[in-house]
Formats: sequence, C-alpha cells, structure tokens
Amino acid sequence: MRMADLKPGWDVVGNDGRRVGEIREVGQNYLLTSMPGLAGDLYIPASAIANVEHEMVHLSVPQPDVAQMGWDQPPRDDDALMSSPESDLHRHV
Repeated sequence: MRMADLKPGWDVVGNDGRRVGEIREVGQNYLLTSMPGLAGDLYIPASAIANVEHEMVHLSVPQPDVAQMGWDQPPRDDDALMSSPESDLHRHV
C-alpha cells in the first residue's frame, strides 16, 4: 500500500470494525481524519494502518482506543505529498 493511493472521502475503521472517521487529507506519513464526537482532527500515522481494501482503511487499534493515541497533534515536520514526480527532475541536489 502506498499513501498516495489513499483518497479523501474513504472511511477509516478500527480493528474492531467500528468507524473512526473519514480521510480528509493524505500526507506521506499520516492521514488527516475527523472523528465524529471528538473536537479537532486526528493525524493517524501510516504505521497504524493495518490494511486497505474496498476504499476503506483498517487500523491496527480498536476505535475506542483511537482518542487516547495522541494523534490529535499534527506531525512535527513538513509531511506534504510531493505534487508530481516531474518536480524532482528540476531539483538541485
């Protein structure tokens, strides 16, 4: 699974099958997701993704545990997806 293959609007569920939320944005190392009933956004790390199938992201933790994972804090570094592969062609190293 590549993070670039995930799309906004896809559902995110815990390993218990309960809905966590919907993808709002995809970074290189995280998913920005809103969780119903929880104030603010969640920045779910790619390492917490167990499986992806049928436009649904399955996490490695159950839905009730998601709020206690500390994922309400944004990533510390710039984690934006690269706009296109062509941009690397003109990058000076």
